[in-house]
Amino acid sequence: MKLLVAALESELIAFPARLPGFDRLVTGPGKLKATYALTRALDAGTYDEILVVGTAGALDETIESGVHEVHWTFQHDVINESGVRGEHVSMPQRIALGDGDVSIATGDSFIDDADAVQLIRTLGGRLVDMESYAYAWVAAQFGVPIRIWKAVSDTAQDGANLTWEETVTACSHELRDRVREVYSV
Repeated sequence: MKLLVAALESELIAFPARLPGFDRLVTGPGKLKATYALTRALDAGTYDEILVVGTAGALDETIESGVHEVHWTFQHDVINESGVRGEHVSMPQRIALGDGDVSIATGDSFIDDADAVQLIRTLGGRLVDMESYAYAWVAAQFGVPIRIWKAVSDTAQDGANLTWEETVTACSHELRDRVREVYSV
């Protein structure tokens, strides 16, 4: 059995309530909610794969719209004891999920201004969200393979949150199409 995970119910609007071969988990937004919900789900059940689907802001102008598989993730909103941004005091700086260059920077705030985008890009972020690092870390603790697919919802610049309902619906349909294509469900 696989576990289909999203932060928000709206990110799954295009998905049927029951997807063959998948249990479904909506964690809520942010690193703490993501960590708590996924930990509880993995503690209660056995899964051969976690598939995270959701939306992300694009920080890199070379990232096109559509669905992207994340290859590595890091936290952009942490600072280590030496004052280095993007490095936690006791957790891995980055978590690799596969070969490639699609990175996602995770933090507990909605990124919607050019200064924040530039700062996160200097750390290596190409996409940004609020949960991916947490999901990847929890999956690693349980030894469960994880894939993270993100549909670009905006460019993480001023005004990025103006048409959220329409955007998240379109992203959900793109993600559903990818799941249908890859998993034949």
